Amino acid sequence: MNSSNILLRQGHREKRMNEQKDWTTSTRTRSIAYWVTTVLIAAEFASGGVIDLLRVPIFGGQELGYPDYFSTIMGVWKILGAAAVLAPRFPLLKEWAYAGMFFIMTGAVASLIAVGDGVETLVAPIIFTCLVVASWALRPSSRRLPRTKTKPERSSR
Repeated sequence: MNSSNILLRQGHREKRMNEQKDWTTSTRTRSIAYWVTTVLIAAEFASGGVIDLLRVPIFGGQELGYPDYFSTIMGVWKILGAAAVLAPRFPLLKEWAYAGMFFIMTGAVASLIAVGDGVETLVAPIIFTCLVVASWALRPSSRRLPRTKTKPERSSR
């Protein structure tokens, strides 16, 4: 082996190692971002669910026009959603939980707009909507539904 081949191999090896470091760093960063967003939304939904179940008048639904029992329903679903996104496995359940969280937060925005609340009341639900979407988008493959391949339809002749 001549010296140019050795240098070429060394350069290739270093490039490969740098690519592996970049991939590892981005995977680690993605994992951290996933867990930060997921813990934040789980904490919001778990605490919000408890507040709803106890009917604490912090964010009362009466001024929004919702009946009293609505907070009980929402409280149960919020707590179950928080548990679902934190629990290992069950990717289909997680998909439903994320969808429910998205509906709850966007529904909160719509409700606040409908009753004429100020822009400042929209900030928190919009931020939490973004966190829900970020957590959903960043989730690792072990927490996603498996990809399915669809067969092309055959024409019937």
